Amino acid sequence: MSSLSAICETIIPPLSLTLPLPLDALDNKEKSAALHAFYGASGADPPLPDEVAESMVKRVEPKAISFIKTVLTLLSFRLGTLLLCGWLCCDLKWPFFHKFSEIPVDKREKILMKWSGKPHPLPLRAVFASIKTYCLFIFFSMTDENSENPAWKAIGYEVDNRQKKAYPQGRPLEKGIIETMHEDDSTFLQSLTEKGLQVMDDPDDDAYKIKCDVAIVGSGCGGGVAAAILASSGQKVVVIEKGNYFAPQDYTSLEGPSMSELYESGGMLPTTDGKIMLMAGSTVGGGSAVNWSASIRTPKNVLKEWSVDHKIPLFGSSDYEFAMDAVCKRIGVTEQCREEGFQNQILRKGCENLGLKAEAVPRNTPENHYCGSCNFGCRTGDKKGTQATWLVDAVGCGAVILTSCKADKFILQVNNDDSISRRRKKCLGVIATSLNKNLSKKLRIEAKATISACGALSTPPLMISSGLKNPNIGRNLHLHPCLVAWGYFPEEESLEIFKGKTYQGGIITSFHRVTSDKKSNHVHAIVQTPAFGPASVAALSPWISGSELKERMVRYPRWCHLFTLIRDQGSGEVTEQGKVKYQFSETDKENLKLGLRQVIRILIAAGAVEVGTHRNDGQRIKCKDLTEEKLQEFLENVPVVGGLGCKDEFWTLYLSAHQMGSCRMGANEEESAIDENGETWEAQGLFVCDASVFPTAIGVNPMITIESISYCISKKIAELLKKQ
Repeated sequence: MSSLSAICETIIPPLSLTLPLPLDALDNKEKSAALHAFYGASGADPPLPDEVAESMVKRVEPKAISFIKTVLTLLSFRLGTLLLCGWLCCDLKWPFFHKFSEIPVDKREKILMKWSGKPHPLPLRAVFASIKTYCLFIFFSMTDENSENPAWKAIGYEVDNRQKKAYPQGRPLEKGIIETMHEDDSTFLQSLTEKGLQVMDDPDDDAYKIKCDVAIVGSGCGGGVAAAILASSGQKVVVIEKGNYFAPQDYTSLEGPSMSELYESGGMLPTTDGKIMLMAGSTVGGGSAVNWSASIRTPKNVLKEWSVDHKIPLFGSSDYEFAMDAVCKRIGVTEQCREEGFQNQILRKGCENLGLKAEAVPRNTPENHYCGSCNFGCRTGDKKGTQATWLVDAVGCGAVILTSCKADKFILQVNNDDSISRRRKKCLGVIATSLNKNLSKKLRIEAKATISACGALSTPPLMISSGLKNPNIGRNLHLHPCLVAWGYFPEEESLEIFKGKTYQGGIITSFHRVTSDKKSNHVHAIVQTPAFGPASVAALSPWISGSELKERMVRYPRWCHLFTLIRDQGSGEVTEQGKVKYQFSETDKENLKLGLRQVIRILIAAGAVEVGTHRNDGQRIKCKDLTEEKLQEFLENVPVVGGLGCKDEFWTLYLSAHQMGSCRMGANEEESAIDENGETWEAQGLFVCDASVFPTAIGVNPMITIESISYCISKKIAELLKKQ
């Protein structure tokens, strides 16, 4: 802990404020005092090191934690520090070399930068990156009893305080939801019975047996739509959701608690090599509850490819077009935006000045929805995720949602009914466990049809652990890898042009397609705007020094981020343990490079005074008097570098908010995991309705595509159940 505290202090060192005060602090004593306190704050101040340790043990892989503990232990001894830090721990005076906590902060900074840069025989880069990420995220998201953080006032950040939407008759899903975290063995049976379910306490299996027509694992874009369609067709539906339920009045808009409650692994789920950080929703509503509102229909070229090349007629049919229309209508998709936020203003202006096209992004929000924190849950209730639309329809038709329940495996048996299906197995339902230890028994949910809709990262492990052997399960994973660049637009120079702050306004209201030339239809990448709270910005950005960190975070409100996203041709794998492996193709690397360079050009054209990438060395360039020659020279030095585990000096962090394709749909069992009806090739009665069914990546935000596919599959399941 002494070594960890010393590293945290190095990352966030106590400093004197030497910068000129910003305009809003010159005559504001409170803001001036906050700035001085922020610069004087130390990462060693309690309880930060303890919180970092606790979070890492909770989130980081046990093997990695063991290595980090070993490194920290070595740093607590002089000889161990000499081994890991080299001559920088040495001194001309006795005792000639020191343990890490005794080294001056400026030398400790050089040590950490050395770890981050040139590869070491030991994975010290990963140790640095892990501690730095958790240290900075917790420092900028930690709150006191008043839900405030002293750094926020200094960096100009304000938590969303708009009026929350209240429901006098209770929360929208109250009628059909059972929050198992609030149940125990004495109340659970009664709660299930009151919701109209057939329940039996089976002491022989030490389980509660629940009978229904359809069991659905997951409540996001796929599961929510399936629940509504099947419940409205007269089926008794039970939805199992690992996360918890939040209505608009429950959302806090606080970055730390929101990320922890609403995202898988708190939004910090890396691939096995640490190259890509994966963000996936884990709450009632899934990704639709926390996504950035973009509601883009499946591109026509993708539909043609899926219907012709992959031989899936559904995607060339009028049924699929009808499904997209029905989905867009139910979630209230609008085409216009009355007022764009800071980052989208910059994207549009930069494109305009370059003669490029910036297109409007349809959203599942009203035209006047000016919200930059929907990634923490929409507190006004204007964003129409499945928890506010399809699931409301479902519980209105008698569906029951069990929260804080993790599916363990599907119930499979040998299929003896050859007259109905040639499938070798038959699915009878799902076994689940409540995350509440007060519920001592398993849940055995028996159903006529079972749907896996827990996402491309969770469906494969669940299917593999259930005994399915199809080699396509878990493979062909696509991630839409993203790279981020930034531009600084100080208020004193650009306030009249770009209103607002980086965390205000609609998250994605415009985007740009990167093509080879203005007439080309081939899209290399797209450019969009992200939603990054201050803790995420600090954690994801490169760390150069403590002083650079604090200077950068003071600029946070006028720090614009744009990202480039590609339709990846490379692919990855989700293992039975839920580990994610991924490999870029050479085309992917080239498209990312083209996209990232276009992002930088857009930021400069919009008037940024400085721009940079997220490369580990803090790659950046001042824009004043920047000639085309110097810009081209800079852009030539913006290649796509490797990730955390690469053996080069330079590396970066890739992001992914769209995971798809890991149980893809296809025309035959050799090339796919499910058929055109969404049913697994191996098990009769087991269907998939989430992004894992995509035959390929699609290159745009996938919500409409997921919901439309689920709509079509659910209609077919409803017809099948009626025939039976």
